[in-house]
Amino acid sequence: MSETLLILAVALLIDRLLGDPDWLWSRITHPIVHFGQAIGLFDKGLNQAELGKGSLRLRGLVTIAVLVVASMVVGVVLDRLFNVLGAVGFLFEAILVAVFLAQKSLADHVVRVADGLRRDGLAGGREAVSLIVGRDPNTLDEPGVCRAGIESLAENFSDGVVAPALWYALAGLPGLLAYKMLNTADSMIGHKSPRYLHFGWASARLDDLANLPAARLSVLLVAVGAYLRRGAEAARATIDVARRDHGLHRSPNSGWPEAAMAGALDIQLAGPRIYGGVTVDEPMINGTGRPIATAEDVDAAVSVFYAACSVMTLAIAALALPFLLLASGW
Repeated sequence: MSETLLILAVALLIDRLLGDPDWLWSRITHPIVHFGQAIGLFDKGLNQAELGKGSLRLRGLVTIAVLVVASMVVGVVLDRLFNVLGAVGFLFEAILVAVFLAQKSLADHVVRVADGLRRDGLAGGREAVSLIVGRDPNTLDEPGVCRAGIESLAENFSDGVVAPALWYALAGLPGLLAYKMLNTADSMIGHKSPRYLHFGWASARLDDLANLPAARLSVLLVAVGAYLRRGAEAARATIDVARRDHGLHRSPNSGWPEAAMAGALDIQLAGPRIYGGVTVDEPMINGTGRPIATAEDVDAAVSVFYAACSVMTLAIAALALPFLLLASGW
């Protein structure tokens, strides 16, 4: 347990410093791409439109079960290999874990939204936000672009940072790889389009379950980050808005970190938006907050996000310390 937590702390530091460098992933294939290819093969082979609801759900369940078990097996093999390699294996495992975290890469993408608005106006902001959200950027005004960036930051803090860290802490590499496979499957086949409504049902439901603890934990981390960057009142608002408004979001999990960030910044988030030409009509989260989000709010959100990430890293390192002291005979 102590080694797992220590590896995780090192991995978080590596990810914070390096993120996803373009020079690396332009030369080798990111593991998530391989996950997506495997999911695509099952989708192509088993998701047949002429089948009924029950058959599609069964095939979708088999798909995600096989993929998750396969990813866990790979995790077990890698874990044993890294154990044999000793200190070198420790470093390799920390690097691998860092690959599946998204602190710096997420923050960098969101910072580009604010930079794009300042440099190139609305067109620049729309172009930058189109890389991180699924909604139609051409329907967004400047406050809408800012809200979209902040919402993406909050949601992905939970499922791109907290959740993979949590599942690695609980179950090592098998847990981390299984979670990332499940999360990738949800993003590819878990949405409610006609093609995936039934085939992706199991992936979507299991992803909801896997993200449940991280979504709640992210609220506490955002609250501490808000306290460090914006004071006690912002921290209280983070908790209050998250408890009150998380259910206004269509997702059972995403509403928690998004409502927390809305409270931390005292702004409105979510509300009506357009995906693929279809309007999703949802109420505003934190409806009593400021209605106009700005590039400065995006900057503030990134500041709170990084503070929350730092708190998580320090907490993990602190949890590892007693185990290390016991192991050393203190």
